Amino acid sequence: MKYIVVTGAEGFIGSCLAGRLNREGYSHIILVDGFSSESKQANLSGKSFAGQVNRDDFFRWLEKHHPEVCFVFHLGARTDTAEKDMAVFNRLNLQYSKNIWKACASYQIPLIYASSAATYGAGEHGYNDSHSTLHQLKPLNPYGKSKHDFDRWALRQQSTPPYWAGLKFFNVYGPNEYHKGRMASSILHMFRQTRQQGAISLFRSHREDIADGEQKRDFVYVKDVVDVCLYLFKHQTLPGIYNIGTGQARTFREVATLVFKAIGREPNIQYIDTPESIRNNYQYYTKASVLKLRKAGYVNEFTSLEEGIEDYISNYLSAAKYY
Repeated sequence: MKYIVVTGAEGFIGSCLAGRLNREGYSHIILVDGFSSESKQANLSGKSFAGQVNRDDFFRWLEKHHPEVCFVFHLGARTDTAEKDMAVFNRLNLQYSKNIWKACASYQIPLIYASSAATYGAGEHGYNDSHSTLHQLKPLNPYGKSKHDFDRWALRQQSTPPYWAGLKFFNVYGPNEYHKGRMASSILHMFRQTRQQGAISLFRSHREDIADGEQKRDFVYVKDVVDVCLYLFKHQTLPGIYNIGTGQARTFREVATLVFKAIGREPNIQYIDTPESIRNNYQYYTKASVLKLRKAGYVNEFTSLEEGIEDYISNYLSAAKYY
């Protein structure tokens, strides 16, 4: 059996993908990451894999072992949307991703890589994953720009992997994100607030046309995200850039209410000012168009926000369990 490579394997989505692959009977997995963070180690507990490779050594490893590799999932990235140093993103996101693309093209290895809904910026051009409108997008932060720059670069390449897909993840939540600190999903933050304060604090709206708590996101459960990854891995139809979201926009007030319901408490919601450091770059609305993904043959229904939050809190957060 040939190797499946997962970069960012210790992280949130990467570790969940490794677990999902195990459930499908795949254990010949090569995990690629920095492997220097103790807070991430539990994400890999109990998982079956063939080896671990430090990200700094990966290209030397791939040069030697590429005939034994059948697929690469490139999910590793710096994901801090508040980081301002573009050089960090150029090195860890843009250039590293280019090197992976070039290697997969040279060795003819299929590739799936992580993009982001942060590429859509304020959404003034909508959330359609058409290649023809990609150039119009204006990300609001360096992280989104690094992902957008790579998407645009990938579409210009004449030399490509035999199959490739760039996945624009919307607001992903679910198990194995304990290590993410302030970059964890709002669901995890809300759950911790109920434990520590008995109340949930939401950002006030700083737009006259949107009420407090009515900011909307497309929240997608990580189990659905890795199911899409597995589908594209198995079928490899229609290469290109895809939105990975539910196609539904839900308010933060709804999310908070569902968190209280899942823990069996009456809602207690407060409002605080959005920090000035992120206020000008704050997305008030996201909603994925998933028509292209459906055209690629993915027919599974996405987990509703009600079901996802209930499962996440009852089966993972309440017991501090991992996927």
